[in-house]
Amino acid sequence: MTENVDKFRQIKKKLYKDLCEAIDLSREVTDCEIMDLILEFITNEGQTSYFSLEDKKRMGKELFDAIRKMDVLQDLLEKIDITEIMVNGKDSIFIEKEGKLSKYDHVFESTEKLEDVIQQIVAGCNRVVNESSPIVDARLNNGSRVNIVLPPVALNGPIVTIRRFSQEPITMEKLIELNALSLQMKQFLKEVIQAGYNILISGGTGSGKTTFLNVLSDYIPKDERIITIEDNAELQIKNIPNIVRLEVRNANVEGCKEITIRDLIKTALRMRPDRIIIGEVRGKEALDLLQCLNTGHDGSLSTGHANSARDMLSRLETMVLMAIDLPLAAIRGQIASGIDIIIHLGRLRDKTRKVLEIVEILGIEDKTIHTQTLFEFVETKESKDGVVEGIFQKKKELRNIQKWERAGIHYQENNK
Repeated sequence: MTENVDKFRQIKKKLYKDLCEAIDLSREVTDCEIMDLILEFITNEGQTSYFSLEDKKRMGKELFDAIRKMDVLQDLLEKIDITEIMVNGKDSIFIEKEGKLSKYDHVFESTEKLEDVIQQIVAGCNRVVNESSPIVDARLNNGSRVNIVLPPVALNGPIVTIRRFSQEPITMEKLIELNALSLQMKQFLKEVIQAGYNILISGGTGSGKTTFLNVLSDYIPKDERIITIEDNAELQIKNIPNIVRLEVRNANVEGCKEITIRDLIKTALRMRPDRIIIGEVRGKEALDLLQCLNTGHDGSLSTGHANSARDMLSRLETMVLMAIDLPLAAIRGQIASGIDIIIHLGRLRDKTRKVLEIVEILGIEDKTIHTQTLFEFVETKESKDGVVEGIFQKKKELRNIQKWERAGIHYQENNK
């Protein structure tokens, strides 16, 4: 079996080299012409007579993927149940499927081929990565998030991490079906979005912040003007006709000036937005976010990395201090007046994602931000097969109902 695999790879490597030499680069060659050429070379290669028809078809597809698509990664990108692809140099590829990591059988033929795929990825979203600028965030046409790190920063070869998102946007109903939150929480969140509460979604890596932000956007009234601001355009907001999508730009050797999230927030404020949605705050832009939330853009949303809702408040303070030297009391005052609700998401040990906490910001007193937990996931037990079980509890009633009333929504206790 190993002998057949080695033979397959040797012939495929030879055919790939011959095909690259045979393709006429002086004109635009269509996919059909490439496929015809591949079939011709496989047919004329005497050693392929030992292979079955299925093996020849597989070789043809792999050669086409290597020439026109993303080589060994293409097959992984076509499988919707694979959520993460991790390339650790040309000889090591890992995948995440149903929350479990495993090593992939195939590898890149050479480091040069892996580098070709990387340049294809970054060129598709107008980014640049090379030895002088070895780290870049990019995206694929299907919305997948890509992080690339090249040598000399990466010691074991080019590193590519691809996080896949569902091609069909997840709905709130699907999240309830997955027991990520309760019906009562869904109704509450629907009404606070419609009423224009400023919401921050917190959580760790892989907790589903971007997905949840997409879901919440379904509740934004369709007659509003929305501006989204992202490092890499990942949001899939499709129900708003009046939407403007902005994306940062990195500086490059051709003299293009860097355009940051901070620049885009300032620009967005002049574009008559009803709401501004910032994909994620992770640095100095936290100051601009707070200024945006405190200047009448009710209903704005964003996400941030944190271990808890309370930790998100501390991280915001730190990020604002990165931008400007202000007294801590002043920063906390801006946070308390700008943010109404924090939704904290988590990924449990059984790999399920849940809304762990919904917290209301009450205000500031004695230089401390006061909060109260409105909803909370309480773990009850762990089954024999490792599934975490629990219940979603309503803890407190919303105190700040002014926005609710101004929006013409009658607040009912227990939100029934």
